[in-house]
Amino acid sequence: MSDDTPSKKPIVLLVDDDQFLLNMYSLKFQNSGYQVETVNSSVSALKKLRDGFVPDILLCDLVMPAMDGLEFIKHIKDEHLAPSSAIVVLTNQGQSTEVERAKAMGVEGYIVKASTIPSEVVEEVKRILTKKNNSK
Repeated sequence: MSDDTPSKKPIVLLVDDDQFLLNMYSLKFQNSGYQVETVNSSVSALKKLRDGFVPDILLCDLVMPAMDGLEFIKHIKDEHLAPSSAIVVLTNQGQSTEVERAKAMGVEGYIVKASTIPSEVVEEVKRILTKKNNSK
């Protein structure tokens, strides 16, 4: 059952320790009609989620200081934080072992930054959200 009335903007939470990438993706998503929140560490993102923030989709890097992306995802799953949020890994780690570990944790997408331009990232997020919304 779809509803054609304008709904609220989908909320994206971007988690990456690279400020340039946060700014670039934030702008790209905002220009595509998304509401964007950015945090520059997994620790900050966990705090935000524990405080009750619920994004529609969460994009996180794997390589970050203090807590890597897979550990971050494990915390989200174990603590049942934002259970309705789609989780997408956005990283330069393209090794199949990393991809398999992330998929085993139940992520909805895995995007390798080096081989994907920002507009393709936005399109993939749109596709994942549409699929998730249609399966409700």
